[in-house]
Amino acid sequence: MTYNQIPILLSIAGSDPSGGAGLQGDLKTFSAHECYGMAVVTAITVQNTTGVLKYTPLEANLVAAQISALLNDLVPNCIKIGMIGTIDNALAIKQSLKNYPYDLVLDPVLTPTQGISLSSTGLENALIDSLIPLSRIVTPNIYEASVLTKTPLAKTTEEMVVQGKILLNYGAKAVLVTGGDLSGPPVDVLIEKGKTQNFIGERVNTRHTHGTGCALSSAIACHLAKGAELADAINLAKHWLSSALCAADGLKLTQGRGPPNHFFEFWN
Repeated sequence: MTYNQIPILLSIAGSDPSGGAGLQGDLKTFSAHECYGMAVVTAITVQNTTGVLKYTPLEANLVAAQISALLNDLVPNCIKIGMIGTIDNALAIKQSLKNYPYDLVLDPVLTPTQGISLSSTGLENALIDSLIPLSRIVTPNIYEASVLTKTPLAKTTEEMVVQGKILLNYGAKAVLVTGGDLSGPPVDVLIEKGKTQNFIGERVNTRHTHGTGCALSSAIACHLAKGAELADAINLAKHWLSSALCAADGLKLTQGRGPPNHFFEFWN
């Protein structure tokens, strides 16, 4: 593989100083998939593997300036958008990417599994109005899907499909509602116009699941950048993430909720 054949990926997300999620986790996922990773910072968080303590969003003009500088020099083959933090940032990102010609993967980070909210009041409406219509695929978990659609928390795949169809009506081209927080085998549901598809996985017995949503959406972005069809990209990403979770305990990093082992294929 020569340099100019390596896909370029961009993460627009908040910083996770523990390295498991956010733009640090995204960059690890990009590297694990042999892609060149770049990052635009939207917020500084104070967190570790036990949860998020607080965060400070960057000013929207600084977020926009970062994006502009990159797109004028290193145009990515795919962009993954994670934590945005504020309505102003959502609008600035929309304006910056309105003419971007490739795929956008939106992981609508609103509230972490542990800790405080990572979004300002009303951000869900800004995502609906600004970034969801620009995205190739939106990847909410069941909590985020509930907030975005203003419906009760899904307890079945049928309810996940209903929420996905609402997001399609908001302008999304495809929606992957991830069901890892449901009981039983984890099921993710892909909703596209006129069809749905279930992706059934095996639950990995590990507490180290910090950043799994970031990792999944970033891995999907990598495979889209390499030319995979959407369903294939999801299957490949889920298989990789399952293996990374199986290897997570081997990192022995923390007594908290650590990350998956992004580099299980490279580290002994």
